[in-house]
Amino acid sequence: MSSASLEGNDDVVLPFAVEPLDVRGRVVRLGASIDTILARHGYPDRVARVIGEAAALTVMLGASLKLEGRFQLQTKTDGIIDMVVVDFNAPDRLRATARFDKDKLEALGPATPGTGELLGSGYLAMTIDQGSERSRYQGVVALEGQGFEEAAHQYFRQSEQIPTQVRLAVAEQFENGRHTYRAGGLMIQFLPSSSERLRQADLDPGDIPEGHPSHDLAAPSEDDAWLEAKSLVGTIEDHELIDPTVSSETLLYRLFHERGVRVFEGQHVHEECTCSHERIMGMMRRFSAEDRRDMVGDNGRIGITCEFCSRFYDLDPADVEAEIAKSEASDS
Repeated sequence: MSSASLEGNDDVVLPFAVEPLDVRGRVVRLGASIDTILARHGYPDRVARVIGEAAALTVMLGASLKLEGRFQLQTKTDGIIDMVVVDFNAPDRLRATARFDKDKLEALGPATPGTGELLGSGYLAMTIDQGSERSRYQGVVALEGQGFEEAAHQYFRQSEQIPTQVRLAVAEQFENGRHTYRAGGLMIQFLPSSSERLRQADLDPGDIPEGHPSHDLAAPSEDDAWLEAKSLVGTIEDHELIDPTVSSETLLYRLFHERGVRVFEGQHVHEECTCSHERIMGMMRRFSAEDRRDMVGDNGRIGITCEFCSRFYDLDPADVEAEIAKSEASDS
């Protein structure tokens, strides 16, 4: 294990490898970045925790984009939280938003349903966009009451066919006189040199009795190294993923010290929205002149609020039309 600080290090995603087990992975700790996002919108606790999980997962997956590009996680469901969108713009910018039914959430009373129950049924889309149509890829997973951990496992089984294990956790703590949120996650992937070792036990043999030839065909055995890695990750407690006094390096040492774990340079993450006047004008150009006229409010202005950062854009309709006309003239 490389030398590292023994103090917690927030807003960092840390890659690592356990070479004797043919495992690679990442650990992420989100502190101020996720708390800023959640505090800005004042999300209820149950909604905040779902967004925190989604953000931790998005950062772990998006960190694979080394230089540029965007990784987006988006859900669309029939649940109390009917939409979650998290953007990770490589190498280090994070933003997130969600939409939920306030009345249905309040009707739950003191109940604390899990992430899957709050999301309901629909789909989870994960999109990689590196700037061109050829480099754009999207994987979709059906959501049927499962949370983000299981949805991620399904995504990798179906889209990537890489054995993957994910753990996510979110917690609220009292710090400096106010409540703040933290989120954490750990992901491991089994990447042996032999493709034969990638078999996964993802088929349930059902009622086929053990010892029957069909039973073995229905449930292929998994590699011993992968089973060991999964078992070790299964011992992680939620508090270990978000404890500010336990660094990612310390957590990895606790898990894999008997096998040996190597950590690589971490990538810092911060909250930053990508909205701008230029992007707003790009959106306005996609509407017809009639639609833009319908956007004008009683005060004679066009008001647009960014769903991610809540920044308000106060636009003069005449200036909007002049900018669009100038842009169209330069394009022709």
